[in-house]
Amino acid sequence: MEPPSSSRLWASLWTFIKFLPYFCGLFILGLIKGILLCPWACLIMAIGISALILGLWPMHLIWTYYCIIRTRMVGPVVKLLLLVAATVILILWLIVGIPGSVLAGLLYGFLAPIMATFDAVGEGKENTFVHCFVDGTWSTITGSCTVVRDLKDMLFHSYFSIMDDLRLQTPCGKPYEIRLLDIPGALLSAACGLILDVIMFTLIAIYKCPVMLFKGWKRLIQDLIGREGPFLETACVPFAGLAILLWPFAVLGAVLASILSSIPLGLFGAVVAYQESSVVMGLSYAVSSVSIFDEYTNDVLDMAPGSCFPRLKYRKQKNEDSSHGGQLSKPGSFDKENQEGKKPLNRVTSFKNSMDEFNPFKMLDHLFAECKRQGEVLVNEGVITMKDIQETKSGKVGSGVLNVGLPAYVILNALLRSAKSNSNGLILSDGTEITSDNRPKSTLFDWFFDPLMIIKEQIKAENFTEEEEECLKMRVLMVGEPSNLKVTLPHVPSLNERKKAEIDAFARRLQGITKSISRYPTSKRRFDVLVKSLLSELERTMGGSAPVNGSQALRLRGGIARMLSQKSVGKTANIMDEDPEAQVARKALTP
Repeated sequence: MEPPSSSRLWASLWTFIKFLPYFCGLFILGLIKGILLCPWACLIMAIGISALILGLWPMHLIWTYYCIIRTRMVGPVVKLLLLVAATVILILWLIVGIPGSVLAGLLYGFLAPIMATFDAVGEGKENTFVHCFVDGTWSTITGSCTVVRDLKDMLFHSYFSIMDDLRLQTPCGKPYEIRLLDIPGALLSAACGLILDVIMFTLIAIYKCPVMLFKGWKRLIQDLIGREGPFLETACVPFAGLAILLWPFAVLGAVLASILSSIPLGLFGAVVAYQESSVVMGLSYAVSSVSIFDEYTNDVLDMAPGSCFPRLKYRKQKNEDSSHGGQLSKPGSFDKENQEGKKPLNRVTSFKNSMDEFNPFKMLDHLFAECKRQGEVLVNEGVITMKDIQETKSGKVGSGVLNVGLPAYVILNALLRSAKSNSNGLILSDGTEITSDNRPKSTLFDWFFDPLMIIKEQIKAENFTEEEEECLKMRVLMVGEPSNLKVTLPHVPSLNERKKAEIDAFARRLQGITKSISRYPTSKRRFDVLVKSLLSELERTMGGSAPVNGSQALRLRGGIARMLSQKSVGKTANIMDEDPEAQVARKALTP
């Protein structure tokens, strides 16, 4: 970083001095609101979360045991270990969950009003004086209720969905089983690794904490003087200034985190010893993990690369660079030549802009907005019926058209749009392109983005015709077994058995991805809003008439399928005269 000029330095200092009373006033106002609202938010979250934990705990205990016993993915010994582990986790969930709900309520109720107060004076806000007093009051109370509701959805909907997958999933080969003879050596490696890593990680963290303290202060003060990084946006200056004052606590937290990280890293020696069937390899990993931690902290603190601790080989495979004295996953960080030629890190140009960039929750917002828009179109076309909406609304698994099929349908349209445009990423409906450069930097997002890119390339290679694309869209939307979808799927004469199998495979993979998305926090709540919107749209389309029954819905959907199939072979001219089911669909679509 280049040192700022004297004029720029004095201008920045004068701006900071003028802003200081403004900041103190906002901070005191936010503090008062936090003190007043903190007890109510804590009361809501503590009572709601504690009631959920205590009320669902017996059901979680019984159903977890049942699913582990019934699963065919693992053998008897692994089932026994899973039952023991599940018991420990469920007991810890009771011990940690209830006090944690109180602590979470206190933190949320105190910090949310303060952050909302500073956000009220951000750029583009009107009538900031009123918003300084109003923002963060009622929104904190409703936010506490939303947290409780999202947790309820996770403990009820997401939990049972995951456990059902465990219970019903069938293994590709033999069930996974462990080797009992390797267990004693693994336990010995874990014990030795735990003792060694806890001691050495603690000493290394204590030795390097002064370096982290003073280097962190230096970097934050430079950013403060130059109004860069976290000090660029006005709304973020108070929190960044607070970071300077509280930096010693951050260093203390980093030391404690280093000590805690030594526990799983030390216990991982048991995994290495078991995988390699060698106690020596497990002990070698315990020694090498100290060197890995030392090199990593040197890289983070910009200290001299390398480590004075030995790096032993703990894997038998010769191509494992990380198992001996090779480089870590970031080789440029420890390679001196690469460091000399490496470009300096770019500073954040705008804290607000970096936060407004793509993130998983904004992508989720866009997905549900598209589900609402395209769902209303499908409702008007008679593809989504009252039966589908009622099944989702009542909580039944049903056909899964809304909670699985519709999001998969939206994602498929984006994949087809991207494949036709030869895009390197994913093109959204508004023309925005998500690539590997601007996509959300989240491991969870990578779990979905990378498989979607593979599916997109496979769809591009298949080169589907327009009729085959329509068949694929209907197959993705109508969740169920292929044998049960003959009525709803359009008949395309050009489809052979291979093409049908490929379409079924694409549909199952996309539906599997959207089923995983439905387990995310906030997803169930968003689906409820979507169902209400589509229900009102269906009632408006039908003019307030009585909802169609199951047979009428089936005939209506069958008519739509016939219209699509006859369109694919150029026979739309005589639909009204030849197909009575298509007449029902045509009448339903006529406003």
